[in-house]
Formats: sequence, C-alpha cells, structure tokens
Amino acid sequence: MKRFFVYILATRKDGPLYVGVTSALQKRVFEHRSHDVPGFSARYNVDKLVWYEPHDDAESAIVREKRIKRWRRDWKVALVEGGNPEWLDLFDTLGPE
Repeated sequence: MKRFFVYILATRKDGPLYVGVTSALQKRVFEHRSHDVPGFSARYNVDKLVWYEPHDDAESAIVREKRIKRWRRDWKVALVEGGNPEWLDLFDTLGPE
C-alpha cells in the first residue's frame, strides 16, 4: 500500500518553515536538501526534516497539508515540538520507502 506524508522542513526553530506533501518522503527531502527544485526551500535553505505524518491516501494528506499551511506559525511550532522538542533532523531516522 502506498503511503503519503505531510512534512515540515526548517532551518532552525526561529527560522522559516516549509509544509509539504509527498508519496516519497526520503526522495523529496533529498531534493530539498540538494536544491534540485528551485523555490521556497532552496531560496531559504530550508532542508531539515523536523516533523512528518503518514497518511494512507493522497486525499487525506493533501487536506492535512492545506490545513497546516493555514495555521499560525505558533501552532506549527507546537506541532513540531509535540513530537520533536529538540528540533532534531529526522531524515536519518526514516526507514526504507
């Protein structure tokens, strides 16, 4: 079964945050890190995976992504800190896709 992920990238706690959705989390974060795709993450060097949430279908992942994007910054910070209070980079903790 294909999984989908909503994720948040950051540079640091007080830096810019990027919220995205993908079906290939490792590949997508790697693309952000290598700046393969121009855009927000490349412009602001937002490449540290600080939060992610798996979904069983694309529709629920996209709905969740859009909802989080509308949130105030402090709500996004609280979401990250609920599961990653040290703002560690979670990329190396990902299992195989």
